[in-house]
Amino acid sequence: MSTEGHEGHAIQVHLDRLLEERGMTLAELAARVGVTNVNLSILKNGRAKAIRFTTLTRLCEVLDCQPGDLLSHRPSGQ
Repeated sequence: MSTEGHEGHAIQVHLDRLLEERGMTLAELAARVGVTNVNLSILKNGRAKAIRFTTLTRLCEVLDCQPGDLLSHRPSGQ
């Protein structure tokens, strides 16, 4: 099995785009979701090893989006 991207995974996180589209800061999102700025930054930068479904649920609620808007899979070689 090949290792892609950060930490051996091929998942891309699109928080930057969603935050920009909604005119929201990372700090504001962290406060509204109930996570630390550091943890949200780790997710945003693609260094997270996991995400709790409760956190994903809150992100989707606050950003008014679907999980697929937040995350995508980058196929091998791209």
